[in-house]
Amino acid sequence: MSDMAASASITTPPHEVDECRGVLRVYSDGSTWRSSKPSFNVPVNGDGSILWKDIVFDPVHDLQLRLYKPASPSSPKLPVFYYIHGGGFCIGSRAWPNCQNYCFRLASNLQAVVISPDYRLAPENRLPAAIEDGFMAMKWLQAQALANNPDPWLTDVADFSKVFISGDSAGGNIAHNLAVQLGAGSLDLAPVLVRGYVLLAPFFGGTVLTRSEAEGPKDAFLNLELIDRFWRLSVPIGETTDHPLINPFGPVSRRLEQVNLDPILVVVGGSDLLKDRGKEYAERLKNWGKKIEYVEFEGQQHGFFTIDPNSEPAKALMLASNLINKPRSTKRDISMKHSISYIPKTPNDHKKEFEAVLVHFS
Repeated sequence: MSDMAASASITTPPHEVDECRGVLRVYSDGSTWRSSKPSFNVPVNGDGSILWKDIVFDPVHDLQLRLYKPASPSSPKLPVFYYIHGGGFCIGSRAWPNCQNYCFRLASNLQAVVISPDYRLAPENRLPAAIEDGFMAMKWLQAQALANNPDPWLTDVADFSKVFISGDSAGGNIAHNLAVQLGAGSLDLAPVLVRGYVLLAPFFGGTVLTRSEAEGPKDAFLNLELIDRFWRLSVPIGETTDHPLINPFGPVSRRLEQVNLDPILVVVGGSDLLKDRGKEYAERLKNWGKKIEYVEFEGQQHGFFTIDPNSEPAKALMLASNLINKPRSTKRDISMKHSISYIPKTPNDHKKEFEAVLVHFS
């Protein structure tokens, strides 16, 4: 009987055990299938005003990043703005059209060089692979700043003393971990100088559910079942969602009150199941004296700025973010609020609040 069972197990084909947004399938034998098509079936909205190209930044793992810059830049030197895509550490790419469209808008509205790196995905490469790749993408920029023969496409226009690191969802988690690893002043990246971080709906977790996770709608764009699935596929084997890379305040996590951090802006949607984690993150760091601000967009879902980049909240986020490219003198007289948990109504409301927030980034 056991021989028959063994024979059956050999001949039985592997079956699907997990699926993510139609672009990733995981099978019982540990193998995976990935679609060549993105989960966001939208057209690329390039009009020629933004130039772009791909560069291999990690030949060992064949990882690429996509560079963007305005065809007619507003000044000889532009700030550098990293945008690290989301996808629960399991899906997503710099080449997906929703990511590319967002980077077009960032490069145009911010008048910045935008760098969008890929990173290794789970479950083939569980954490900490993605965090390590985020750091490698930063070391690539440092190598360009120090090179005798750098790529002039980048170095002729990039201001290495004015770098911002932004991430969406899983990318926001990577940005947080980079902020902790690099510390204030990013001395390990010299002459590259990171001025601040923008965490867009950061993908944090924990073994104890927050209220927004427990009570959030089951039909949300990022619902609890999908959150659990992403963590199940990306958490290091044998670990839980209290892992230090996942839960910033977990029982074995580094004590962040003792870490010097550059300014951080946290942006969440009011209807995002991850909202409470982002809010708690901002409030704790604020109470520890860190330069951190929190902005909440009423009624918005997870990833609203890339899902519908033409929505009023997404436009407001862009309008405000372009302040990073303005000289300090234009922001000198703006008063700083101690904390912002805020319900915006119009693009001008958004912009006024962000003007106060981004004075930190000058």
